[in-house]
Amino acid sequence: MFRWQLSTPILAIVLLWLSNWHVTAATVVANLIGGLIFFWVDKYIFKVEYKIPLWEIKNNVKCTDCGAVTRGYRLVKTKKYDRLGDKKPEFRCETCSENKLSNLRKKGVRA
Repeated sequence: MFRWQLSTPILAIVLLWLSNWHVTAATVVANLIGGLIFFWVDKYIFKVEYKIPLWEIKNNVKCTDCGAVTRGYRLVKTKKYDRLGDKKPEFRCETCSENKLSNLRKKGVRA
């Protein structure tokens, strides 16, 4: 919301600058200029690294390790671990998930 409001003064200046143009044309040009500026701002904002791990939790799944049918957990993404596009996600029961997480921590993955 704050980022959106930052664009208001820039768009207003461009619209004042183009006040002798047709309203639609001036608006299109103002939005193009705003887009050229805020593309880089948005690219920076949405390049935030994962500081909090992203987990996926499902009920009634079969644990990949022990085969128990229970609530399943899988770590999806952290700073040094990315399984976001995994075609066949592996869910684990709570105990096996903790064991897997312990092994990942030994490899430097923080979750």
